[in-house]
Amino acid sequence: MANRYMDGDAAANLLERRWFAAFKAASGVRAECETLLESMALTQAAWGRARARLAELEALRDVLGEELESLDEREAVTPGEESGEVMSAA
Repeated sequence: MANRYMDGDAAANLLERRWFAAFKAASGVRAECETLLESMALTQAAWGRARARLAELEALRDVLGEELESLDEREAVTPGEESGEVMSAA
């Protein structure tokens, strides 16, 4: 009878040790998940700022491109340059 009690006690002890090991492992993974979640939030915020800056820069690029096109068109239509004639003062 005493042997049976000791076997049950050893099994309970093993079960308790396994429970504590699982608890400790779960706590470590929970901490890792919280760290990753915080990192993801910071990354998402940085991504949002970068996308907004990209949109601003692309809009500026487009406006400047249109202004360059307008300048090119005005320079192409300058009178006297198209005919190739040279006017003399004489």
